[in-house]
Order: sequence, then structure tokens, then C-alpha cells
Amino acid sequence: MTGVRIAAWLEERIDLWPLRHLIQKKVIPVHRHTVWYYFGGMTLFLFGIQVATGILLTLYYRPSGEEAYESVQFIMTEVQFGWLVRSIHSWSANLMVLTMMIHLFSVYLTQAYRKPRELTWVTGMLLFGIVLFFGFSGYLLPWNVLAYFATKVGTEIAGQFPLVGPVLMRLLRGSDEVTGATVSRFYGMHIAILPALITMILGLHLFLVQKQGMSVPPAVERSHAGRPLPTMPFFPNFLLRDLFGWFVTLGVLAALAALSPWELGQKADPFAPAPAGIRPEWYFVFMFQSLKYIPAKIGPFEGEVLGVLGFSLGGLLLLLVPFLDKKSALGEPSPLFRSIGIGIIAYIVIFTVLGYVAPGAK
Repeated sequence: MTGVRIAAWLEERIDLWPLRHLIQKKVIPVHRHTVWYYFGGMTLFLFGIQVATGILLTLYYRPSGEEAYESVQFIMTEVQFGWLVRSIHSWSANLMVLTMMIHLFSVYLTQAYRKPRELTWVTGMLLFGIVLFFGFSGYLLPWNVLAYFATKVGTEIAGQFPLVGPVLMRLLRGSDEVTGATVSRFYGMHIAILPALITMILGLHLFLVQKQGMSVPPAVERSHAGRPLPTMPFFPNFLLRDLFGWFVTLGVLAALAALSPWELGQKADPFAPAPAGIRPEWYFVFMFQSLKYIPAKIGPFEGEVLGVLGFSLGGLLLLLVPFLDKKSALGEPSPLFRSIGIGIIAYIVIFTVLGYVAPGAK
């Protein structure tokens, strides 16, 4: 009864009809690829966990070279359940990148980027880039040895961009080297600039998804030519399935955080030599490993510069896929772009594995 009264109270002040209409009328297509629809919501759920645990961590974290490590140590040893909150924050960040990658490539392979969803794809790609930068900026904040040298390598790679590289590297570091100023700068980006950006773009992305509805792969459309596709109501059928996926994700996250707490390691020492086998977070390893295989000089050009340019060009082409894949826009098979997508996935998997098992990787 209380819920009904609250709804009636709100109804008198706010017109809830559009929301009721959306809940009552929204349907989800049912076909053999429906399972991929759940990964978007799963990513959103993990993002919510990131926000909640991140706010709790900011209550004790101090962003400076002198205090960052000690404040994280205090969180893990003195604050009640502080170790668990930090562990959940770190593990959920990694799971969010994983579910987002699955969501991105499932959208790609089912050609859900085609007309009229070009902007949905573009906003999704921008969100993916922001999430990767979230991970990069957050990795340094504990100010431990691995974070220090990984950030040093990562910002050096950013410095390889022609023309803007040196400026970009100094902008990221806040000085010529990775110092306490870099921690303060990364913290500002991590809790202010990136959240503001992701809130705006995520709002637009979700609006477009609701406005346009779920995409159906062209192959499924062709197989049902002239016949309506089976659907299920969003509420409660799809929502309950979504919630089940969230509970499973929460269970996996809780198990990882409790059984394998995120370690703090040793405090960063800029004067110490880099430890053997240093590498970035797993989702950057394929790029890191690729750059290792590129010769120092390719003709008159620096090999690393060409490698960074290649990855930038690849990201740009992926962003523009809806505008390049003309066949998908017409609902026709597009074997070229499908092969490109499978090739990218294979490349990421192979070079990530090499980053961990190749000679010299440990």
C-alpha cells in the first residue's frame, strides 16, 4: 500500500505515463543471439559497483606521492572491511572491462551498429575508451612499484604520438617524470573529469538504446522474412533474467574479492630499477606485446611510433565501421567486416597470451 501511495503522490506532481508506457510496451526480440543482450546491463551493473565502492574509497584516500600508498595501506589494514571494498573496486573494474569487451564485439558481430544505430555504436566506442582510461588512471593511485613503472611505460607510449606526443605525455604526468604530481593529476581525472564525461555519454547511449530498441541481426531478419519475430516483455521477463545475470556477476565478484584480495605490493621508488616482467593491466597487454615485436627502426621511421599510429588508426576504423560497412546498412551479409571482427578478436587473444607466456614475459 505504501508503494501505491508513493506512486500516487508522484503521479499528482510528475507525469509518469511515459515511464509506465515504456515499461508496459517495451519488448525484447527472442532469437538465437538474445543472450548477448544481457552483457550491456551487466556492464552497467558493474559500473554502479565501481561508483559505490569508489565513493567509499575517496573517504580515506589521499592523492599525493607522500601519502597515497600509506592511505591505501590504512584502508586495507585499519578501516573496517576496507580491504574488501578496495578488492571489490579493483576486481569489478577488471570484470567491467571484460563484459564491455564482450558487449562491444557481440554488437559488432551481430552488426547491431548498422543504420539507424550508428550513433549508438559511436557513443559505445567512446564509453569503451573512457573505461580503458579509467583503468589506466586508477592503476597508479595506490602508488606501488608495479603501478609506477606501468604508468611510466604507458605515458612513454603516449609520448610517441607524432607532433602532440611530448605535450600529451607532460599533460598526463604533470611534469617530465612520473611523480606525486602525476598521482594528483590522475586522481582528478579519475574522480571528476572521467565521471563527468561518462555520465553524459552514457546518458545519451542509454537514451538511444531505449529510443531505437534492441537490434536484430540481419541474418535473423532474413530467416523470418514476412513473419513477425517472437518477443518477450521487458517487464518482468527480460528484467528478471537481467537481474539473475547481475546476481551471478555479484557472486563471481564477491568470490574473487574474498578469496583473492587485491594486493598492495611495495611502495613505488622512482630511483629503484624496474622489476623484471613489468607489464600493464591485462587489457593493454596485447598492445604492449605487439610493440615489443616491432623493430626499433623501419626505414626512416621509429618502429614504436609506427606501432602507436597503427593502433590509433585501427581504433579510428573501428569507430567508423557503421559508415564503412555499406552492406550491413542494407541488411545484406557482410563477410569482409565479419572477418575483420574475428581477426581483431583473435589478434587480441593471441598477443595477450603471448604477453604472459612468451620468453622474457615473466
